[in-house]
Parts: sequence; C-alpha cells; structure tokens
Amino acid sequence: MRYKIVVDSCCDLTPEMREWDNLEAVPLTLQIGDYIIPDDENFDQDDFIARMKANNGSAKSACPAPDAFKKAYEGEYDAVFALTITDKLSGTYNSALQGKMLYEEEYNDNKKIYVFNSLATSGIETIIAREIKKLGDDGKDFDEIVSYIDDYIINHTGLYFCLDSLNALKQNGRLFALAAGLLEKINLKLVCKAKDGNISPSGKDLTINRALVKMAKLIAQELEDKDLSDKTLIITHVCCEERAKFVASKIAEKAIFGNVEILRASGLNSLYASDGGIIVSFNF
Repeated sequence: MRYKIVVDSCCDLTPEMREWDNLEAVPLTLQIGDYIIPDDENFDQDDFIARMKANNGSAKSACPAPDAFKKAYEGEYDAVFALTITDKLSGTYNSALQGKMLYEEEYNDNKKIYVFNSLATSGIETIIAREIKKLGDDGKDFDEIVSYIDDYIINHTGLYFCLDSLNALKQNGRLFALAAGLLEKINLKLVCKAKDGNISPSGKDLTINRALVKMAKLIAQELEDKDLSDKTLIITHVCCEERAKFVASKIAEKAIFGNVEILRASGLNSLYASDGGIIVSFNF
C-alpha cells in the first residue's frame, strides 16, 4: 500500500521525521500584531518568543484552510492518514475533514483518506505519526491501521504540561475548562493534562520548579507498574532546554522509558506554551 501521512504543524517534528518522503506538514498561521508567518520549517522559536514578549505576550493563530489539506492529500497514494491537534482546542481537525470532502468531490479515485483526532498536540502527534508509519511499513492494511490508531490514541498516549505563563492560553480562550478560582491566582504554576481532548488541571504550586517536580510525580504515578522499556517520552520546550532536561531526570527517577527525546516546540505550541513552557508526551 502506497500511503502518505499528513500532519498539522502542531506535530513537533524530529530531524528523522523531516527526512520521511511520505510525510507532509500543513502549517497553521501565527500572528503577532502585523507580523504574520506560517508555522513551517522556517519557524524561529527564539525570534518569535522575543516578538511575543515585545507585544506583552499577545499572539494569535489560525488553522489551515480546507484547501490546504485537500492539496496535501493529492499524489500517487492508495491511502492518506491525516493527524491534527484536538478538535476541542482548534478548528484544524474540522478543516482536515472538509479538505477530505473537497478532495473526494474533485477526484473520482479509490484513494482512502482518514483523519485522526489526536485529542492532544505536540509530542503526542509525533508519537502517533511514528506509529502510523510503523504500521504502514509493516504492511498493515488501511482498516487495520485506522482501528489500531483510534484505540492507541485513546488508551495508550498521555500528555501533561506546565507553563511559566498562562497569558497566551487565556487571551485565546483556551482555558475554558479550568476553574475560575484558579485563573484568578495567576501567580500559581499549574500542572495540566490532556483529558478527552480538553485541558484538565492536575495540580499547582508556587514556583515553576516545584510544579515541574509535581508533574513528574503525577506522570510516574499514572505509569506505575507499566513496562516502558520500548516506549517513548518526549519533552517539548519553549526556550528552556535545561528545564526540559530537569523534567526528564525527575521522571526517570520513577519511570524508565526506553526512549527519551527533548525537542523544541513548533510554532503553535510555542505560542500557547509561551516562554519557559514544558509539554510532556508519552505512550504506554
């Protein structure tokens, strides 16, 4: 089966993934005042965060148009597997579905297209994309891959995050699931997790380091007694590599993953996680 993987730019691509010849990333658009850029391979995290700081931490994003996904689905493939950020936080998933409809209206072929809702973002998309590729390269058929990945997303992936600043999330309406009382105490550092595609608070502390330690303990508790020897932990950061390494070391005290990777966040994830933000993604 000739297949293609289409992701949105919320997927934090590794150098290895950028070499895949059957993967395409559809960029979201990032905006700080009059400065507008695509979230693509040219994204400069340091420059973008500096611009955000100069603009009082304010920035916006826009999801890709359906036509961008339609074009990504084109090509000599038997199947296309698309993957997007959770539909609870972005219109990108719906845009990808509309792109599928546009493609099917224009082309009368037998290509199969399926759009996965990652129910998260960042390293979760990275992990899922790799799993799709493994299954495709192993010769699994379309329906087998769809069934396996739908279950995998719900039952075998997890994401936590801890941010130094919640301003970007607040300004863009992404904290609707958090209790109003917590929002008023903005000086607190919140530990949150992805739950059913939404943001769910899991803990809080007075300092970022204490909150990061608490997050590491929560992750270890969730994974207690699980064999992680062939699993992956991805720690994505926004301009804070040493902080990411600190989190990795704290998680490793209780949960030993076979593969640990530290990545810079993509543009969209950099916008919402903001300077100093940490996103932890894993499979189990």
